[in-house]
Amino acid sequence: MFAARGFEGAVDYHLSQAKPHGKRGKILTDRLQNKRVLLTQADDFMGPITREVFAEEGADVIADTRDLTNREACVQLIEDSGRVDVLVANLASPNFSGINVGDLTDDEWKTPFDMMVHPLHWLCQAVLPQMVEREQGKIVVYGSATALRGLKTVAAYSAARAAQVGYVQAIGVEVAPANVQINLIAQNYVENPDYYPPELMENENFVRSLKRQVPAGRLGTAREDAMFALFLSTDECNFFAGQAFPFAGGWVQR
Repeated sequence: MFAARGFEGAVDYHLSQAKPHGKRGKILTDRLQNKRVLLTQADDFMGPITREVFAEEGADVIADTRDLTNREACVQLIEDSGRVDVLVANLASPNFSGINVGDLTDDEWKTPFDMMVHPLHWLCQAVLPQMVEREQGKIVVYGSATALRGLKTVAAYSAARAAQVGYVQAIGVEVAPANVQINLIAQNYVENPDYYPPELMENENFVRSLKRQVPAGRLGTAREDAMFALFLSTDECNFFAGQAFPFAGGWVQR
């Protein structure tokens, strides 16, 4: 299904290879026709569905899977990709949940920053010059709502996610005059088999807890999340600059 692009860790996913999704059975609106989209960590969580949704909309998706925890890899990825119209920064790390702040090791504290904050900076630093020069470009970051609402025993993860928000806000206003937009989806309670396996969803106690925590009373679907990322990648959202949008069914407001 995927044809090698000729550099390590990346594949090229073309419109002709995308399978229609849902009842419509066809391309929706071609909103990303002739756009080249670079998707990082394409095999992790939101990666596969994002690749599918963006390809349905006509995008040429470079789905990358390499380790981006060093500057050289990030710079090389942008160089290898050539023109990048949209960068979807899908970056994740262990959340080290259940660890009180006093018990965090230095490695547990640093790892979320090494995997989610530094790579975001290096990728943006490498790709923004070409976008600014063209006076057109989009960066969408898959973040976390834990950056917006405090939770105990996830200090390192939440701090790194909050750093992403601050970075996006600062860079967003910096590049907005050049018609380049960077925004972040602060997600939580989105379906993910790693966090919410089928047996958990069949647990009555968990379902009751979910309904107490999330005003929407359910998990968001990964496709809903990807469709939001799609919208932020189109010209329909050119007036959004450096925003962190909660995508958590109202959980942030509780």
